[in-house]
Amino acid sequence: MWLAHPPRIVKDVHPSMYWEIPTQKREVFITFDDGPTPIITDKVLDLLQKYQAKATFFCLGKNVAQAPDLFKRIKRGNHTIGNHTFNHINGWKANSEDYFREVKLTEEIFTSKLFRPPYGRMRPKQIKTISKDYSIIMWSHLSLDYDKKYSKEECLNLSIKDLKKGSIIVFHDSQKAKDRMLFALEGFLQYCQEKKWKCSAIQL
Repeated sequence: MWLAHPPRIVKDVHPSMYWEIPTQKREVFITFDDGPTPIITDKVLDLLQKYQAKATFFCLGKNVAQAPDLFKRIKRGNHTIGNHTFNHINGWKANSEDYFREVKLTEEIFTSKLFRPPYGRMRPKQIKTISKDYSIIMWSHLSLDYDKKYSKEECLNLSIKDLKKGSIIVFHDSQKAKDRMLFALEGFLQYCQEKKWKCSAIQL
C-alpha cells in the first residue's frame, strides 16, 4: 500500500477508501502527512499561499499539541485537516484496540471526518471500524519525499506523473522529508499553474 502509484487491483481490494476524489473539475488534491512541524510547515503554507493553492494536512495529535499556533495557521489558510493518529502508529503491527485509542487521542485535540493511516497500513477490522466515522483517504500519487533513496527531482516526477481529475498527492511536512518535499512541492505547484490544474482541499 506504499506504492507510489497504486494499481487498480490494490484499490479494488478496499473500495471504501478514497484513492481519488470524485470531481468533474480540473482539480487535484495535495495532502501532507506527519505535521505540523515548526518552520517546515510554515514554509509549506507560504508556498501554498504564493501559488493560491489549498491542501489537506493529516496531522499527528502529538504534533498539534506541541505546535497549536501553527495548527491554527493551517486552519486560518482555509486548508482542511485530517486525523493521522497521535503517535504515527503502524496498523499492521499494533493491535486494533491500541490503534483505535490513538485515533481517539487525536480526536480529543481536534475534530475531523478525514483519516489517513500512517504508512498506509491498516487491518481489515481497523478499516471497517474507522470507516464508520471517517472518510479514509489514501492516494493516487506518493512523492516518496521521505525516502533518501530518491532524489528531489525523482520525487517531483512521481508527484506529477499521469495527473488526472481527482488525483491525491502525498507530501510530508516533516524534518526527514523537508529538502526533497520543498523542492518537489514548489515544482508541483509550478507545474499545476502552467497546466491549469487547480489545487484544492479535500471536502467530503
